Amino acid sequence: MIKVRIYTTGRCKERWLQEALAEYEKRLTGQMEIEWILDIQKITPPWIALDPNGELVSSPAKKLSKFGSRLNFLIGGPDGIEKNLLEKSAWIWSLSPLTFTHQMTRLILLEQLYRINAPSQYQK
Repeated sequence: MIKVRIYTTGRCKERWLQEALAEYEKRLTGQMEIEWILDIQKITPPWIALDPNGELVSSPAKKLSKFGSRLNFLIGGPDGIEKNLLEKSAWIWSLSPLTFTHQMTRLILLEQLYRINAPSQYQK
């Protein structure tokens, strides 16, 4: 089972977003164990930073497989990720050239992790 830690800031306050995150966590049950850490200062290396200026990939599965069974993701707050944390990242991944709120980024990340692990008929 893959263990995923997602380091981010602030709590998710919107009910619809909480429900969507819970749905994806449910879909990933048995494949991934998701742990939310709401303090980016306690991040454990190596980590993957999510930043709109990072590398765009159409299929992240191959890239993520290089990190083994433990994945640490870093989602910045409203001002993004601090430069020193970006520089220490093992990989900087762009989910899109668009800028999303850190709360929306949580959902998009889980959806991408689901796509990687979904049955082949759901993969693009």
